[in-house]
Order: sequence, then C-alpha cells, then structure tokens
Amino acid sequence: MDFWNRLIGGTGSSSGLQRRKELPQPTTPDERLQKFKRIWKQILHTWRNARENDENSQDVFHEHIKALSEMLIEEEKRAHRLCMSFVYENQVHIALSKIGQTARLDVVKEAMLTFSTMVESQDENFLGQESFAQSLMDFLRKISYKVDPTLLNEFVELLFNISAKIRQTPDILPVWFTSPGPEREYDNLPQQMQFAGITNKEDFPLFYLLIQFVYREGRVGDFARTGLLYIIEAATPGSELERWMLESDLATLMASGVGALYSQLGRKLLVTYSEEEQPTILTLSDYSPSEYLPFEVESSTSPDFQTHLETFLSFLTFWQDVLNHCKSAEVKQALLDHFRVLFLQQLLYPSLLESSDVDGGSSVAVLTYVRVILDTLEHPDIINLILSYLMALPEKASAPTSGPPSPNVARRRKSLDLLKLMSSPTAESPALFNLVDLILTSLKSRSQQTVAATLRLVSIILRKHHPYSIDTLVKINRLQDKGPGRTIGAHNKEMNLFFSMIGRIGPEDESSADSYETYLKDNLELLECHPCSAKALADKNPQDGGRDVHPEASDGPREVYMHTIRLDDPLLKSVIGMLSTFFSNTVETNLILTSVVVDLATCCYMRPEGWLLFDPATYEYDNDSEAEMDEEWQELMEDGELGDDILEELEKKQMRALKRARKEPGWTKVPPVMEVLQNLTSQIQAYRREIPDLDDKLAERKNAFRLPDNLDEAMYGQAPPAPTQAQARSAAIFDSFRSTISPNSTVRGREPDNGSGYSTPSKKVHPRPGVFSNTSSVRGISPSLGGGAGAAVPFGSHVADTSMRKVKPLNPMQFMPPPPEEEGSASGTVTRSETPVEGGGGAAAANTAGGGAGTVTPQVEREFSLSHLLTNVLILQEFVMELAALTQVRASLFEDIKFV
Repeated sequence: MDFWNRLIGGTGSSSGLQRRKELPQPTTPDERLQKFKRIWKQILHTWRNARENDENSQDVFHEHIKALSEMLIEEEKRAHRLCMSFVYENQVHIALSKIGQTARLDVVKEAMLTFSTMVESQDENFLGQESFAQSLMDFLRKISYKVDPTLLNEFVELLFNISAKIRQTPDILPVWFTSPGPEREYDNLPQQMQFAGITNKEDFPLFYLLIQFVYREGRVGDFARTGLLYIIEAATPGSELERWMLESDLATLMASGVGALYSQLGRKLLVTYSEEEQPTILTLSDYSPSEYLPFEVESSTSPDFQTHLETFLSFLTFWQDVLNHCKSAEVKQALLDHFRVLFLQQLLYPSLLESSDVDGGSSVAVLTYVRVILDTLEHPDIINLILSYLMALPEKASAPTSGPPSPNVARRRKSLDLLKLMSSPTAESPALFNLVDLILTSLKSRSQQTVAATLRLVSIILRKHHPYSIDTLVKINRLQDKGPGRTIGAHNKEMNLFFSMIGRIGPEDESSADSYETYLKDNLELLECHPCSAKALADKNPQDGGRDVHPEASDGPREVYMHTIRLDDPLLKSVIGMLSTFFSNTVETNLILTSVVVDLATCCYMRPEGWLLFDPATYEYDNDSEAEMDEEWQELMEDGELGDDILEELEKKQMRALKRARKEPGWTKVPPVMEVLQNLTSQIQAYRREIPDLDDKLAERKNAFRLPDNLDEAMYGQAPPAPTQAQARSAAIFDSFRSTISPNSTVRGREPDNGSGYSTPSKKVHPRPGVFSNTSSVRGISPSLGGGAGAAVPFGSHVADTSMRKVKPLNPMQFMPPPPEEEGSASGTVTRSETPVEGGGGAAAANTAGGGAGTVTPQVEREFSLSHLLTNVLILQEFVMELAALTQVRASLFEDIKFV
C-alpha cells in the first residue's frame, strides 16, 4: 500500500518520508528542476485530496514546503535558477497562499520563508505581479490573527522587505495599492467622519498590516515603523497615494496611538533610584531613599514604568521620522492637526491642568513627561506646535503656497474647524493657564520632587528651545544697542572676582587648572551647539572679521533679538531664592539649579550684564585716570610721535577710549547672581569658624570625587558590582533620572540621553549594594562604617565621621526644604529659630534680588550633616568655576567685550 501511495503522490508513511530524504541529491540544474516539480505535484495532490484538519496532510505540507524553500535558497547561490523561473511561470504562490491560510503554525512558518525567498528574488519580478501581491496579502492578512509570537519577527520582517522593495522600485506601488475611484463620496460623509478618515483595508492591506505593529518594541516595532516610513515616503505631492492618505484614517491612528501610549504612563510619579543605580554624589549627602510608595504613585525605577515610557518615546521618535520623511506637505499638516486635537488638546493639556502638588506626585509626572517629550523631539514643526499651544503663543502663519489648497486639505480644514466648534464651550484653554504658569507655580512648591522636575523642564526649554522662552518663561528687556558694552578692564576684574571666590570657597590643588580647561572646552561646545548661537555663528562672515555675530533676528520659529533678563523676572527671582539656600538644598536640586543658571547665559542674544555680570551703566572711574592720560598725551607730543594737527584730536579721543576700556572700573550695583554667590562665599567663611577642620574635610571629599572609578572601593573596601544587562538597558534609556559627578564628562547638561542638565560633569559610579539599605541612628549609614571599618579603608572613617556630624543652617529665616514625607524627624533635631544671618547669608539676596517681597516669616529649621555641606560646597566651587569659564568663552566667541 505504501508503494501505491508514493507512486500517486499520497501521504505515505514516516518511513517513506525518511527514505525520500536519503535519495541522492540532484547535481545539475535540470535534475534540481525535476525534483522541484515532483515535490510540488505531491503538494498539490495532497492539498486537493486532503480532509479538513488532517494531521497527516499537514505533515506532508510541512516537509515538502520546507524542501521547496531549501531548494530555492540553495539555488540563489548558483548561476542557473530554473526552479525560481518555474515558480514564477506557474504561479506557485496562488496555491501556496491558500494552503498556508488554513495550515498549522509550522507550515505557516515554512510558507512565509518561501514567500520571503520569492520577494528577495533578483531574477523574477514577483512584486510587480498582481496575482502575487493579492495571494501574499491574502495569506498575511489571514495569518495575522493567529501568528505565534515566535513567528512575529519573521512576519513583520516580510512586510518590511516588501516596503523596502516598493521604495527601491516605486513603479510597482500600483500593484500593492488600489487607488480609490472617484465614486467614493468623501464629501458626503459627516464632518466628524471626514476628520477621522475612512478605514478601508482593501485599498492598501500592506499599510494596515504594518500599522498594527508600530507600537511594539524591539525588532518587531523597528521593522514595522521603518516599513511604514518607506510607504509614507512614496506619497509624493499630487499622487493617488497622497489623496488616499488624506482621506484615510492614517492621521487619526497615528495621533490616537500617541494618546494611548501616554495614557499608559502613571498619573503620579516619584523619581527614585534603585540601590544599584543610586549616584554616589547623592550617597554622600542627606539624600534619603523612599521606603514606600504612596497610594497610586509609581516609581521611576519600576520596570513597568520604564517599559511604558520607552514605548511612548519610541513612538514619538517615529512621529518625528514620519514628518522628516513625508514629502507631502498636506499629509504632514493633517498629521499635525490631528496631533494637536487628539493629543495636545484632549490629553496632554488636561493632565497639565489637573496636576497638583498635594495629591502625591501628579505635578512631578506631568512635568517629567513634558520634559522628556521636548527632549526627545527635534522636528521644528512639532516642537512649534507643542510649545505654541502649551504656552498659548499666537499661531505661526503658514507660508503662502504657490496655488490654492487642494480639495482634500480644504475638507480637512473644514472638519477640523467644525470639531473645534463642537467642543465644550466651558473647556479650559492655555490662554487661561499655560505651561509657564505651571512652571512658576511649581518652583514655589515645598516638594523637592516638584521643584527638581520643574527645574529639569526649564533647563530643557532654555537649552534646546530657547526662542520659545523669550518673553514667556523669561521676562526680558529688548536692547537697541547691539554692540558690546562690557570693557576688557571690567572683564578682567570680573574674572579675578570669580577666581577669588573659587579660592575662598575651598582649597585648590593641581587638578583645578585641568578642571578649568575642561570647563572651557565644554562651554565652547555648549555655546556653539545652542539653537540660537549656532545660527548666528553660521551667518558670521569671515571676511568682515566676524562682526556680524548678532543679526537682528534669526530664521527660527520666533523672532530672536538682543535682550537681557529683567530683574523682576519671576523665574530669575525663584532661581535667586533657591541659590540663597544653596547649602541646605538637596544635592539634586543644586545640580539642576546651577544648570539652569548656565542655560540662561548661553544664548548669544542674551546679554549677561545686569543680572549675572556687572552692568556697564554702573561703571565708575576715578578722576586720576584723566590726569594720567593727559600726562601720557603730553609725552607723546614732546617725542613727536603724533601726526598732523588735523588728526590730533581724533587720536587723543581714541587713546582716551583705549585707556578707559583697559582700566578696571568700580561699580555701584552688584548683579543679583553675583551678590548671592558672594553671600554664599561669606557663609563658608563663617562655617570655617564653627568647623575648624572644614578645609581638611573638603580636601578629603575632593580626593574622593577625583577618583570616581575607584570611589566605592576606596570608601567601602569593595569593588563596584558589574551592572546587569537590565541595569545597562535601563541606564541607556533613563539617564535623565540620574545625577552623578566626574571631571571627565561630556558637555554639562547636554548629554543626548540625559535630560537632567546637571551643572557638574558627570560619570556613573556604582555604589556598594546595601550600604544604605538599613536604618540606624545615623541617617542612612550602616553601623559597619563606624569604628573598625574606618581603619580598614581610606575613606571609610571620612564617610562615617562627616555623616554623623550635624550642621545648623546659618540663616534659619531662609526657606528650608521640608523633609521627605516618610522621613519624619530622623534627619536631625527639629527646632524653631529666628537667629539673624551670620556672615552675610543669602536672605538679603533673596529679598532684594528676587527671593520674595514682604516680611520673611520664620521657617522650621532642619539640620543637615557635614557630609551634605561638603558636597554642596564642592558643587558651589565647581559652579563658580563653570561661570568663569562661560564668561571667558563668551568674550572670545561672541565678542561680548570692547577694547576701545
């Protein structure tokens, strides 16, 4: 019986299948073709005679289709490809598609591999054959509902290969895309349906198959998003594909996808650090990790949160890629319109409006999400849309087109306008409460989590989207005089003042010069890469000596002009107020705060005079300089070094200007930032009187931070653990939640994947696990670090000693950050004090320069450790050094100073 079954192409037995494997392999192209035909006939016979759900037939399909696929793959390596020609001429794909639609998963896998081989064929034009496209799409649409996760990569990769071929050969697009005929009554649809678009998977099944997987992560999502980009790229202006995309639900699916992924993010967020990822700079402070999460609050280290945020940011990046690759301005505008209505108006802005500081972290969540959105996106159109809407800016007038808008655009605009009219008349608008209002309100919060999240957002806006901050987030005065105002003499005196403060803050050593050189390089790159400065520097004409560094306005989304910050600016006042409490602030807050100050001064259109550096209007010169100049002038006349009488007065005027520019002036009014820095330096002098060994401890702490790679081993006698694969992946995506310190970092605050913008250079170090996992009488310090542990390791005693010693703030009337909700009074004795500031503390600066108006009410005093003070003092010293480097680089790059 087995003989007859094999003779007529029946199913046979397993022993028969094994014997077929043992047959001699064909050696010539004709022999391979004959074998290929024989196997194909057996497949057709089994298919035509097989019963439904016949496992024996499925076994034959699996074995024979696999054999066909292997023969086709092997034939690709040879010169003669007769089997592939047979497949093309006899339209094998038709039967193969029908078999695969009802087959088992293992048969489906082999069928997909065979189809992939046909798609990749270089000799036969399968993709240009309508029957092939129809058969393949029928097969893929049928199995898309039951494809196993193990086959998902192969499934989406096959879709991607088809899209790549369409991109390479646009002429085959009509085979895969059925153009909608003029009989489609799009005009007769209701306005809301026109806005949502028509869903018709029969027109372009490849498009809808790809869009199912654009939200996935890993290879599946990457292949799906790239394949869809190739299709969108094919929509040239005036094409049928462009018309189909405008009438389809592409824009609705894209915008609603963003909203769906955003809705998966936690409504309340607590930025935390895992034991393995806690930065050492926070370890050497009074940072207290949260021991529990309040109700409905999600931790930033949660694997679920990280996965959801990663997926959301990946889809935002895909949105940006779509706008970059789309050649149709009408399709891009439709996408942006739907993004505004379905995401900004209906999801992002309502969450911003409903955020609160007292419900456990919704403000932190919204501020963080807005920051990562602005940090991830770079396309000017979508950035302009987001910030213009959230900041309630006037809509930018679109550029005039060469002709009237197409009927598609007109219909879309009409439906969009109708949708606006149908929205609730009582709905809140950014004109009443916008992102700037939320930022200024959150900076006054008593929650350090909210303040830190707000400062991070401010840093991103100032650094990456500075034109949108002018006269919105930052209140400014427009300057009519575009020339430099500061003199070389004043510049030298300001630099000497910076270096004097650096020496008074803490001990200097041989590494200070190297650190300053690093800051010079970092600030040069920071200024050159600034969105405003980059444009101005690119426009500079080398032939005129670079005098056109400051054009009147850039070609960006908003007009940019020479300006300076007003002293009554609410943001500047908040920054000054927080700087005045620098030593009692959390380390994380100080790192971001110093970054904001630097970001305020990096734009070439922003003049630092008046708020950071001394205003030329306040320069004072003594009368002796005029007498000295007259004496020198008389000597030159006696020596005969002057020209004729006609030029004598002009030369005298130029000489007087040159001498005045080189002379160091006095000044009557100290800028608010400089004043608070001087006050903080004076406070350190007062601390030295109270803590005799302060300089020694500062030197030890600086030595510890100088060796970040070996810091854990030096402090705890144990090498840092190697990060796991999950930790490394998390660190690559969520570096914006970290803050570390190192003298060899990239530009401070401008790392590509770090949105925190910290002021000091950073480098990841891995603290010893479990060091702060238990609670003891000394906050966060393991008992093993005291006593004998200190003698065994170099910095063990330093950590234990400085963490146990408590320091009182010199100015208890300043704003003091509240303790964490779960911390209680464990961080120190809570007392109430009204002791006046010692050593010229920052309260005066906070009141006169922006700390607030009215009577300062006594605040609850909270002690902090000497370790916390040491870390903040070193941050302050690095910050002043960075300001000095920034001032020097600005003077040379932007020509901020004058010599005559």
